[in-house]
Amino acid sequence: MFERPRAGERAVLVRLGLGDAVRSEDLDEFARLARSAGAQPVATITGRRERPDSRYFVGSGKAEEIATTSRAQNAEVILVDHPLSASQERNLEKLTGVRVIDRSGLILDIFAQRARSFEGKLEVELAQLKHLSSRLVRGWTHLERQKGGIGLRGPGETQLETDRRLLAARVKSVTRRLNRLKQQRDTGRSARAEIPVPSVALVGYTNAGKSTLFKALTGSDVYIADQLFATLDPTVRRLRLPGGAPVVIADTVGFIRELPHELVAAFQSTLQEAREAHLLLHVVDASDLRRDEHIHQVDSVLAEIGAGDIPQLRIYNKIDRLQLEPHLERTADRLPGAVWISAASDNAPAAGIELLREAIAERLDLKVRRLWLQLPASAGAMRAKLYAAGVVRDERTLEAGELELLVDMPAAEAQSWAAQPGVRVLEATAPAPSPTCADAEPYLESDETLPAATVRC
Repeated sequence: MFERPRAGERAVLVRLGLGDAVRSEDLDEFARLARSAGAQPVATITGRRERPDSRYFVGSGKAEEIATTSRAQNAEVILVDHPLSASQERNLEKLTGVRVIDRSGLILDIFAQRARSFEGKLEVELAQLKHLSSRLVRGWTHLERQKGGIGLRGPGETQLETDRRLLAARVKSVTRRLNRLKQQRDTGRSARAEIPVPSVALVGYTNAGKSTLFKALTGSDVYIADQLFATLDPTVRRLRLPGGAPVVIADTVGFIRELPHELVAAFQSTLQEAREAHLLLHVVDASDLRRDEHIHQVDSVLAEIGAGDIPQLRIYNKIDRLQLEPHLERTADRLPGAVWISAASDNAPAAGIELLREAIAERLDLKVRRLWLQLPASAGAMRAKLYAAGVVRDERTLEAGELELLVDMPAAEAQSWAAQPGVRVLEATAPAPSPTCADAEPYLESDETLPAATVRC
C-alpha cells in the first residue's frame, strides 16, 4: 500500500465511541495493532457521537483537533479505528495534509508484512487491490479530466479510467493465479484424504497463543511473537495422540473484531483448513478480561466462513497468569468440552499438554485397537491404502484368495472400513501399544516449505 521508513512512523490514533463512551480496552488493542504495523503512536484522540459524520466521520470540530494535533506532533500518518469511506479519507487528508488510514487499511498493511508464502502474498495483494479500487481518486484529482488541446481532443480515457482498467486487469490476473494454487492445494488435500487421518485446526482471537500451543504440541519451529497477527500463513504438521493415533493439525491466522470482509473473502488457504477440519481447537486467552467477547467474535467469523457447525474443543490458555492448575471440563454428554492449560511462558514451562492430547483423542474417538480386517482378493487398492497409512502389522492370505490384515486403528475408523464392499472386521483385541518415533511413517505434508514426505513425531 505504501513504503514505510525503517524507523517507523509517527502516528496519531483516532477512535470514536458511537452511541457510547470509548472503552480503554479497545484503545489498547488499537495501539497494539498500530505498533504491530510498525507505527509509533504519539497522540490519541477520542470522542463520542451518535452517528458518523458524512464528511469527516468524526465531525468538523474533531477533525480540526486532529489536524492541530498532527501538526504539533509532527505526525506522518493518522490511523482511524473505524472503516472510512473513500470520500471521508480524502476529506481528512485534505484538511490535515497527512495520510489517513482506516482500520481495514491498517490490518491489510500488517498482513502484507506478515505474508511469507507465495499464496499468502497473492491473497494479501488481492485484498489490497479490492480495498484500493474505491480509493484511486485520492491521488489523481488533478487528472480527472480528459486531455485537451490541438491534437488531443476527441475520444479517450481519463487517468482514473486508465488506473481502474489496469487495477481490474491485475485483480483478474491475481485471481487466476490463486485459483491455480487452490487447485494444487485441493490436490494435496485429496492425496491426504486417501489416507484417512482426522484433521484438527487451531483457531482463536489473535495473540491468544495459538502458535505457542502449536509448537508445544508438535515441536515445530514456528514464528512466535507477542504481536497481533504474528502468524499469517497456514502451517500443517502431523501429530500422534496417546495410543498412537495420527492426526493432522493446522495453525491458522488469528481473528479480531471488525475483521475486514475483503480479508475474509481473500484468505481462502488459511480458512479452508478450518472449514475442512474434523475438530476445531478454539484457543482462548484465559487471562483476558474480555475473553467471552472474543469467543463470540471468533464464533461469528467461523459462522461467516462456513465453519460454525464443526465441533469445538475450547482451550483456555495462559492459566499461569491466573495461578490455576491444568484441568478438564466435560459437557453434559461427558465429552471433553474445555481444557485449561499453559502452552508456555517466560516464567514457567508448558502445563497440561498431555491432558489436551488425551482430550483431543477422546473427542475424535481415536482410541486405537488392534484388529483383523478381511479384504476381498480384488481389493489391492484398499490394501495399498492401509500400508500407506502405516497401520498394517501382519498379513495372511486365505485359500480362496482373500486377504486378512492385522491393523492398528481407532474403532470409528475401522467401522468406516467395514462399510466398504466385501470388507469385514473379524476380531478385535487389546489396545495397540503406542508407537515410538522410530515407528512413525512418512506422511504427505501440505506445508510448501517441507519435503513431500516428512516424518513428524
